Amino acid sequence: MSKIRLRRSILAIAFVILGAAACSGRVQLGSAPAAAQATQSNPENDPPPGEVVLEAAPLEESVSESGIRRFANLKTIIPNRPRVGISSYTVQPGDNLFLIAERYNLKPESVLWGNYEVLRDNPQFLQPGQELVILPTDGVYYQWKAGDTLNGVGNFFRVKVEDILNWPGNQLDLAAIDQEGEAMIEDGTWLIIPGGWRELRDWGPPAITRSNPAAAAYYGSGYCGSVYEGAIGTGFFIWPTSATYLSGYDYSPSLHPGIDIAGAVGNAIFAADSGVVVFAGWSEFGYGYLIVLDHGNGWQSAYAHLSAVGVTCGQSVGRGNVIGALGSSGNSSGPHLHFELRSEIYGKVNPWDYVSP
Repeated sequence: MSKIRLRRSILAIAFVILGAAACSGRVQLGSAPAAAQATQSNPENDPPPGEVVLEAAPLEESVSESGIRRFANLKTIIPNRPRVGISSYTVQPGDNLFLIAERYNLKPESVLWGNYEVLRDNPQFLQPGQELVILPTDGVYYQWKAGDTLNGVGNFFRVKVEDILNWPGNQLDLAAIDQEGEAMIEDGTWLIIPGGWRELRDWGPPAITRSNPAAAAYYGSGYCGSVYEGAIGTGFFIWPTSATYLSGYDYSPSLHPGIDIAGAVGNAIFAADSGVVVFAGWSEFGYGYLIVLDHGNGWQSAYAHLSAVGVTCGQSVGRGNVIGALGSSGNSSGPHLHFELRSEIYGKVNPWDYVSP
């Protein structure tokens, strides 16, 4: 074989090695002089002229003869360690209780149970700018009071005492146990009760009957104080406004015992069935302008966050009559109608089961 053919064969082999090295990004290919520039020159170790040299590339990058840089794809895996202590979150415009709970993989109730001082068990009190406590797990955030006992707290929140003692985020000194087996916990200490549960306070309109409308006196200045007689409902309900889709919370038995129906400020609100007005005016606890109808057959309907109230206490209304205007009064993030249905037998029910758009 001639020297020319031998040289071409060597070059072909070199370019094959160069391609494989470039694809892997792990080695650098160069002639003896180029490779010598990357290390301190040693004449005794220099390769013969024309010999191909393979050299490990630096960790940060590899460079081919063409000058094209290939950066190493270094992937660091950080262990996802579960949280054991509380964190905080600032409520943003457009947030709601369910979105925040989903973001932290918690039940919505746990967000309320961790923030009673701010939200007082009422999703309607959620407002942008509020600083919320975010629990590391589903449960309750509880402030220890003088006279509390671990057995008492555990029984109240339906958990084992060991669950409270052993939760690392509580940082309790298990060695500091008194003679009665109680942990020495300082008054005012906040504890995470993992898996804890308690009843949520119902801030919605109470049962307001035409025979005792004064029962709602504590609920706001719109309460009606006299006994009334009037129209009786049919037991069949119509949709209470023109829009037929949600804008806010859907029905949730313990968290939101109604549905938020979309609409523009001023849209007409219709009586879902015939009845008598037993609440008409301003309500406390986030519902703004509120109307409650007693239908005289064991059913009541409530219409909240109104911009205007078009009826008065004791007035009889027929199914489909205009009783007010949609709005955003009270604790509301935007125009909508909060609509509830209550039964003497079943309590507050899901309106979707009784009213069709």
